[in-house]
Amino acid sequence: MEDRVDGMSTATSSRSLTATSPSVRGRPAVDWRVRFAVLSLIWGFSFLLIKVGTEGFAPFQVTLGRLVFGTAVLATAMAVKRERLPRGVRTWAHLTVAAFLLNALPFSLFAYSELTIPSALAGICNATSPLWGMVLSLVALSEDRPTRRRAAGLGLGFLGVLTVLGAWQGFSGLDAGGTAMALLASLSYPVGWIYLRRTLAGTGHSNLSMTGAQLFLGTIQLALVTPLFTTLPTSFPVVPLLAVVALGALGTGFAVLVQYGLVAEVGPTTAQMVTYFIPVVATVAGVTLLGEQLSWNTPVGAVIVLAGAALTQSRPKAAQS
Repeated sequence: MEDRVDGMSTATSSRSLTATSPSVRGRPAVDWRVRFAVLSLIWGFSFLLIKVGTEGFAPFQVTLGRLVFGTAVLATAMAVKRERLPRGVRTWAHLTVAAFLLNALPFSLFAYSELTIPSALAGICNATSPLWGMVLSLVALSEDRPTRRRAAGLGLGFLGVLTVLGAWQGFSGLDAGGTAMALLASLSYPVGWIYLRRTLAGTGHSNLSMTGAQLFLGTIQLALVTPLFTTLPTSFPVVPLLAVVALGALGTGFAVLVQYGLVAEVGPTTAQMVTYFIPVVATVAGVTLLGEQLSWNTPVGAVIVLAGAALTQSRPKAAQS
């Protein structure tokens, strides 16, 4: 989330930025627990929306539409709050890399992965992001030190991944390419978060300004790439189109604004717990609304993954005091 604060993955990795969260002005009209639940539902349903979107449009087109509508929401919020875009060539150069790692690349990989794997499995793969983030942070961030608790969490988490994939039966029944793309998308988030932490931490720009610029740059990247690999749609089926609009406006734009409010009110540690509800919502949505079939090892492995991720994020009581 935004220690990680971000968009569809969470917890020690991040598609969001590390700038200081804005302080909460007054008491929010809606209790934070309600907003937490709404955020869980929005991000959990995002994988279903991707699946529905790809039924009518090419994956790159789904991603481009997602970024366009997400950027529009943040641009509107920036206009209302009279926020300015960040300045400086260096800042925009780093944001261009961040837009690729945190938006253009993972969004596209998830869209392509769902051509061949269930949306529920994509949501579960997304839950591995904290595990990848912990591994990378131990290597790239000198202040992060390995502990027995973290090592145990990593081991447990990756045991869960093997369970989800059915390693004992030779990964049969799963599309290897689609699953690999979903896992690579989940890896891309912590890579981007660490890059931002090392290059743009403490710039003084607001989260809204930085993320708005980041999504804008991601939109430009997809606008350049999409015509090279796709042709203009000959039709715009209503349901897939609405799915793309909702994916961008709610799952990428509105959700980021909700998340910032949660981080400012209850802190990143509590806010990032939304990570552990996303695969649950994605699985329930995929099975009940899309009729996706899952073998027993998929939900069992997901529980193990989440337990491992939670363990890597936990701290001894003495360290928390």
